[in-house]
Amino acid sequence: MKGSVTHFEIPADDVARAERFYAESFEWNIKDMPEMSYAMLGTTPSGQDGRPKDPGAINGGMMKRSGMFTAPVVTIDVDDIDAALATVEKNGGKTRMGRQAVGDMGFTGYFSDTEGNLIGLWQSA
Repeated sequence: MKGSVTHFEIPADDVARAERFYAESFEWNIKDMPEMSYAMLGTTPSGQDGRPKDPGAINGGMMKRSGMFTAPVVTIDVDDIDAALATVEKNGGKTRMGRQAVGDMGFTGYFSDTEGNLIGLWQSA
């Protein structure tokens, strides 16, 4: 459903340590993606398409803490990242990173809301 929270990201100073923490504390399934300097965090069983089987459940990702990624980020599903960023800016937010391809899966972008929170956007391919 467009406009719903679909993903989260957790930055970490020591990614290997954080991966162990979440795997051991919550039994999350962690899949390293070294080519992207990223790890996928499976919090719930997913189907063949990678989407969670349980309604309302979301999975996430983890990366090295750097730049604008200093705190956890929620990601919102949209039909068009460029249009969503234009609307965000019209309403007082700021684009932090425009539309970027994520392999052949889709596109991501980031903005700051009016309170300075970093929020992600996702557009499926």
